Amino acid sequence: MLRIECPCCGVRDHDEFRYAGDASVARPAYDDPDFEAWYRYVFVRENAPGPHREYWQHVLGCRQWLVVERDTLSHAISSVAFARKSPA
Repeated sequence: MLRIECPCCGVRDHDEFRYAGDASVARPAYDDPDFEAWYRYVFVRENAPGPHREYWQHVLGCRQWLVVERDTLSHAISSVAFARKSPA
């Protein structure tokens, strides 16, 4: 079982979270009509093994969006941080 340490709630099972994609790929602008840019963003991935940055949302907890750095071969999590900076 994959266990993620939420900065707000502590260590939780991955069942409480929702995977939301690759955090290292730049998303096109919302109003960008370029079909190819959106196609590459949604469907084209290298899927290389090893360290990977991913978006996760703690849906059954604090509802925060997180960036999780995880090794895709061993599933070892090296860091978890908020996807956005906290307001001052």
